[in-house]
Amino acid sequence: MSLKKPSMRDIAREVGTSAVTVSKALAGKTGMSDSMRERILKKAAEMGYENPRGSGSATKEHLDIGILIPDKYFETDSYYAGIYRQLVRKLSEAGHFAVLELLGAEQEKSMTLPNLLTAGHADGLILLGEPGRAYCRKIVQEGPPAVLLDFCDEQANADAVAGDNSYGTYRLTSHLIREGHREIGFVGNIRATGSIMDRFLGYYRAMLMNDLQVHEEWILPDRELTGGLVKPELPETLPSAFVCNCDMTARMMIGLLEERGFRVPEDVSVTGFDDYPPGSGNEIGLSTFRIDTESMIELAVKALLERCAGDGKPFGRTVVGGQPVYRESEIPHDDKDQTLH
Repeated sequence: MSLKKPSMRDIAREVGTSAVTVSKALAGKTGMSDSMRERILKKAAEMGYENPRGSGSATKEHLDIGILIPDKYFETDSYYAGIYRQLVRKLSEAGHFAVLELLGAEQEKSMTLPNLLTAGHADGLILLGEPGRAYCRKIVQEGPPAVLLDFCDEQANADAVAGDNSYGTYRLTSHLIREGHREIGFVGNIRATGSIMDRFLGYYRAMLMNDLQVHEEWILPDRELTGGLVKPELPETLPSAFVCNCDMTARMMIGLLEERGFRVPEDVSVTGFDDYPPGSGNEIGLSTFRIDTESMIELAVKALLERCAGDGKPFGRTVVGGQPVYRESEIPHDDKDQTLH
């Protein structure tokens, strides 16, 4: 009868530390004192531990890459589900494996590390969908090399690859202004995510650059801070156009306006962001901003693989551009009155 082989958890229990610290020590990574590393390596040898992942994942030809996404952002047809599918394809083409773990709200609140980390099952991590800042920093600090995708955190020691959110809404808002719109609102909870804040700042910049007033009553929240979408409350007097922080919100806004008897775009123009999801054939074509997600994913994977290979260059942020896409949801303004009835 063979004896059970010791695991990283067994070593961690004996040394009095976490399985994540044991995993990092066995892989030769930083994040602990020299004395702690010595104790872990000594205890692993005493217990006859055999590392199934080899002595350092950086030299592995096939890496296991964990993809962490907050559960609130991951639905079948969501933007992040689409990004995840592209990530899996890109990693597979490079000969690596993708392992998905969804992060629950309670998990973030209690600062409980993902199973991928505690079990030592990931050579590298891609964080997608902007987990809470404190939780994100904890994962980056205690886990393997990580890349933040579609968001950034200047206090996390990790590379970030994000779309040019501010430039995108600046382009869309500037386009509306050139088409004659002077009263333009913004739809999005600017404190919910850094991406929404950046998109608001792009809208705000375009308004200021053109000496146009930003009315507080036309800045409409579209979601709770926890991420759940809510219907915006329309003000009594409407602007001639709304710049929305994403396509999902834009379509929700179009539906709400039409319920109240307004025509889009004849009465109120609406723009979105992301160019995703495509929508059904019966919906009005949505003017939006399309980030080059293919390049964004390619750069994120490249940065992570370099980190896994031991690249010690300073952490950086890469911003990926895109292009506006103009469709039927906005038209030149003809100074009609938009009063809510």
